[in-house]
Amino acid sequence: MNEITGDKLRGHLETMILSSLEKGETHGLEILRRLELAGCGLLRLKEGSLYPALYRLEAQGLVQAVWEEEMHGRRGARRRFYRLTSKGKRALNKGRADWVVFARTMSGILGAPA
Repeated sequence: MNEITGDKLRGHLETMILSSLEKGETHGLEILRRLELAGCGLLRLKEGSLYPALYRLEAQGLVQAVWEEEMHGRRGARRRFYRLTSKGKRALNKGRADWVVFARTMSGILGAPA
């Protein structure tokens, strides 16, 4: 199967990010890693797509972000850690329900098993 990128992800990226954060708070590159791992190597996301989505989620109150206070023995820039809010958990549940309806509808149209 071909990699899943760009247009195939549009409309689902934010729900996927919320799902990733359900596993616990983390920084952006770890969110990418979690999503790529869950996508069994077929999912290819770019930082240029991830961070604008994270900022939108934060502006909507679905995630909360804080700067790390200590570097924990590593070098480089401070990282921003994201966590799912209660509002974000509700949005994730709605996104999952919407996905089920979408997948069933597309399966019916394409004649593929749901």
